[in-house]
Amino acid sequence: MPSLRSTSLPRQLLENERPPLAAVVVADVAAAFTEGPADDGQGRVFFTDILNSRILCFDTRTGQTTVWRADSGRSNGLLFDPQGRLLCCEGSEFGPGGRRRITRTDLASGRVEVLTDRFDGVKYNSPNDIAACSDGSIYFTDPCYGDRTTMQLSHESVYRIDPAGKVTRVLSQPDIDRPNGVALSPDETTLFVVDSCPTPGGNRKIWAFARADDGALSDRRLVYDFAPGRGGDGMAIDHQGMLYIAAGVQTPRGAFETSDVPPGIYCMTPAGGLLGRIPIPQDLITNVTFGGPDLRTLWITAGNTLFTHRTTTPGFVIHRRSAG
Repeated sequence: MPSLRSTSLPRQLLENERPPLAAVVVADVAAAFTEGPADDGQGRVFFTDILNSRILCFDTRTGQTTVWRADSGRSNGLLFDPQGRLLCCEGSEFGPGGRRRITRTDLASGRVEVLTDRFDGVKYNSPNDIAACSDGSIYFTDPCYGDRTTMQLSHESVYRIDPAGKVTRVLSQPDIDRPNGVALSPDETTLFVVDSCPTPGGNRKIWAFARADDGALSDRRLVYDFAPGRGGDGMAIDHQGMLYIAAGVQTPRGAFETSDVPPGIYCMTPAGGLLGRIPIPQDLITNVTFGGPDLRTLWITAGNTLFTHRTTTPGFVIHRRSAG
C-alpha cells in the first residue's frame, strides 16, 4: 500500500501534479478560516468561515462573495442532501457561540430544522463533516479539536441519523482515533472516514468501512496513511469512486507532524493507489467538493481563499446524482 513515510514524494505523484486554474480571494468579506464548500448546482458555492462564525456564498455568475448567514453557530462542514437542502455541522471551534448540532436549511423558504443537538442527553463535541444517503439517512463526524475541557461526551465518534430521525453511534474508539472528513461512495456501499489526530502518535489515516443495508458499518480497511506528515481533513469523491483528499502542511505545527506531506488535494483510488496531487499554496487547506454545470469543477477551501480546479472526470454529489 502506498505511503508518504519517506521524505520525498513518489515519482508518480510528482509527475501528476497540476496547479489550480484559478483562485477566488474572499478577503472582501474578511474571511479568515474557510471550510466546508458546497455547490448548489445553480451557480452558488456556499462555504463556512469558522473563525468569524459565518456562512459565505460565492456567486459564480457575478464573481461576488456575500455573507449568507451572519451567525452560523461555528459551522464547519456543509452538504446538500438529496432534496437540495443545506446540511450544516455547527461546531465549537475558534471561540464561543458554537451550537454543537446538525441543522438542515430549506433554501427556498429559509426554514431551519435542528436534526440533532444531543447524544445520551449531552451536547456533541463539535460536529465536523457530513455525508448523506439517497434514502435520507445521514452520517456525521464529531471530533474535538478545540478546547477539550468543553467535552461532555467521553468519546469522539461517527453517528448516523436514520430517515425517521433516530441517532445511532456507528463508529468510535478504538476503531477510529479522531474522525474528521467523511464521504460516501457513489454506490453507497462504502463510507470513507478521515482519521486525523494531531497528537504524537495520533492517526493520520484514511479508513474505508463497508455499509450494510441497515446503515451499520463493518470491515474496517486502511486506505492510506499520511503519517508522519499532516493527515487529511475534508474529502470528495468523483463519479468513478476516486478520492480527493485535502491534506498536508508546509510548516509543521508541532512535534506531532512533519512537512513530509506538502499541502494539496491528493487523488487516490478507493484501494489507496496514489494518482496525483493538486498543489495548494496554503497551509490551512481544509476541504474540497465538486460543482459547476458539469460537476467537473473542484472547489477547494484553504486559508481565506476559495480555489477552483477543473477535472476530467465529473464528481459525485448526492443532490445531483443524475448529473454525473
